[in-house]
Amino acid sequence: MDNVIAKRVLRGTWVCIVLIAIFFSIYWLTPLVYPFLIAWLIAYAMNPFVHWLRTAFKLPKWLSVLIGLMIYWGAAAIVLTAAITRLLQELIHLAETLDVHLAEWRKWFIDWSQSDGIQKIIREINTFVANNPGYSTTITKNIDNTAATIGSAVSRIVTVLLSGIINLIASLPGLGVIVSVILLATFFISNNWDKNMTILRGIIPAPFRQTSGEVWRDLQKAFFGYLRAQFILISITASIVFIGLLILHVDSPFTYAILIGAVDLLPYLGVGTIMAPWLLYAFMTGDIQLGIGLSILYGIILVARQLIEPKILASNVGIEPLPTLISMFVGMKLFGVLGLIIGPVSLVVFGAISRAGVLHDLRNYILSGRLR
Repeated sequence: MDNVIAKRVLRGTWVCIVLIAIFFSIYWLTPLVYPFLIAWLIAYAMNPFVHWLRTAFKLPKWLSVLIGLMIYWGAAAIVLTAAITRLLQELIHLAETLDVHLAEWRKWFIDWSQSDGIQKIIREINTFVANNPGYSTTITKNIDNTAATIGSAVSRIVTVLLSGIINLIASLPGLGVIVSVILLATFFISNNWDKNMTILRGIIPAPFRQTSGEVWRDLQKAFFGYLRAQFILISITASIVFIGLLILHVDSPFTYAILIGAVDLLPYLGVGTIMAPWLLYAFMTGDIQLGIGLSILYGIILVARQLIEPKILASNVGIEPLPTLISMFVGMKLFGVLGLIIGPVSLVVFGAISRAGVLHDLRNYILSGRLR
């Protein structure tokens, strides 16, 4: 009995060591090989189109791959250029109108501070200080500390923004090198796709080929289904926001639509992260028409999401909001901003591995020494 338990402990320890080694290998190697992973994904997406070009027009493999690269990257470049150009135009417009907004906020704050309720509070504070002179120094000190804290926070925000702009400009040459590497790697991988897949299948040991095939098929459905569902939902949200802001005659609707569509990735929070404070601010500043319009738009987005999301997730592969939130938080802690993408993708991968029975096989191996 003790011998059986000892063997199980040894096998369990061995499995844990291998899993930890795989995790740390992925953690350390991903920053080094991510251009080639991106290239592989692009080649995988291009492969059906390249195959169609070869069979339909009897083109050489290298020419089919080259045409596919030109079409895929050309289309992406056109869309990104148009989007970035529109985004920059609206950001410049927002910057030009910033002085007007600051004047409006200053006027609103002055009017708010001179209202009867605030003036009554100020008079009560002055009476309290006059009756309790010992608290005057404490109150002044707290006000000074609060002002210093706010000033320090604003200074840090400005510093971070300027540092981000400088880092972005400095990274442009490196980004060009990365894009060039991805392009070349995509060409080579796609041009030798069948050969590469044969080599990859040969690397996988025979006992694991069936399991790895099941994991890959489930992963294809889960991963691409998840990406497709998220893209559809974000596009619908951004389109509704863009149309709604155009109707409300809000400046820079495209920028707001892109921003709100991006935060729609956040489970539970979603568009409310921007829409709720915005409409509250509109009501507080007296812009009742905009506040009502934003409230209606927010309601339309919520209703549309509730009606459309179940159907989209039913035809793709969705994951529950709470595990998604946990995976995004853990991913952000481990990988930074990219972790917001890596976390949910890792969750999808884990789900595919679990559904393929890998965890069950590991349990059998630990308990009996056999995978099946």
